[in-house]
Amino acid sequence: MKLINIGFGNLVNEERLVAIVSPDSAPIKRMVQETRERGMLIDATYGRKSASVFIMDSDHVILSALPPEKFGLRTPREQTEESEQS
Repeated sequence: MKLINIGFGNLVNEERLVAIVSPDSAPIKRMVQETRERGMLIDATYGRKSASVFIMDSDHVILSALPPEKFGLRTPREQTEESEQS
């Protein structure tokens, strides 16, 4: 199990992660609101502005104050290609 630090000591299981998106678009804002109403939203921003939204395979949505670029996750294929070049 690989954990991703999403800020302020909070960790997310990378294997359960579906997507990391910016919270700026209307569809994502709508999804966050609907998830909040269902009680499936986890706010890990500690009162700061949301900079990224984590969509999990369990229908949970997690808000983080760190921007998506901070996470720099790579696909397994990219990891394999990188190790082959070494």
